[in-house]
Amino acid sequence: MRGQMKKTDTFFVIHNFNTVPEELLGFCENYVIYDASTEKKTRDELERKGYPYIPIENTGHNITTYFRYFADNYDKLPEYMCLCKGNMLGRHCSKEYFGRVYDNKYFTFLYEDKDIFAKLKQQGIMSGEGEPVECLVSESHYLEENTSWYVESPNHPHRYFDEYNSMLTFIYKKPVIPKYNVFSPGACYIVSRGQVKKHTPEFYRNMNKIMNYGLDPSFPSEAHHVERMLPVIFGESYEENEWMNDEALFDRKIEERIPLIQFQDSIRGKRMKKLRKLEYKLKKGIGL
Repeated sequence: MRGQMKKTDTFFVIHNFNTVPEELLGFCENYVIYDASTEKKTRDELERKGYPYIPIENTGHNITTYFRYFADNYDKLPEYMCLCKGNMLGRHCSKEYFGRVYDNKYFTFLYEDKDIFAKLKQQGIMSGEGEPVECLVSESHYLEENTSWYVESPNHPHRYFDEYNSMLTFIYKKPVIPKYNVFSPGACYIVSRGQVKKHTPEFYRNMNKIMNYGLDPSFPSEAHHVERMLPVIFGESYEENEWMNDEALFDRKIEERIPLIQFQDSIRGKRMKKLRKLEYKLKKGIGL
């Protein structure tokens, strides 16, 4: 950007963790900072610089912050909102890219990684044709095969859903089950009030219950599902299941998921144990 930068009237909803988002704030006229920092010096610096903030618990991710803002401010939402993280610039997109899109008045993915192909190749995530399995389909749209691979991580436990598809059908009636998901890694977007108000405050509160039940050791893998589902939530017109707009009914329905997932996990554990035994036999030539 050259010369004096024009500040946008788009309202910034900033999830902040152990950083002072001074550079980000230079782009906007109005904002709210939800600060989940665990370092006292961060809040001391925010106060010293005169940046007001709302202290919140650290859920390990930023989506619960956005949904909380939607539910708490439903009747006074700004016309356009930039949903972002305090450390977004340089991590999820460059300052140069953001400088081209920050004043957009339409749904915008705030993600950019020009080196993604080289990174995927280095990690060995390639197809038989030597092309990346996961890739960009445009400058800012990231495409990933819908396999829920992240559920296997011991760092991200799951309580209610062990795959993207089951969560999608729990939330919506008869949604299209995608082969691929297109989303913004990091969950940063520019959205309109109309997009947000496609759903009720109860919907957003219920969504937060799905992915905010503790850090053990890190945030639940359900948050990864929702990260990939945000373009659906903001952009599609599926009919919600009735419990998504009724907190009491939702509480009963979501609890029914726990024994189901526990059973599925026990079956998966037995299956993986058998596969490991088979792999061992194949390596040793036992029973062949």
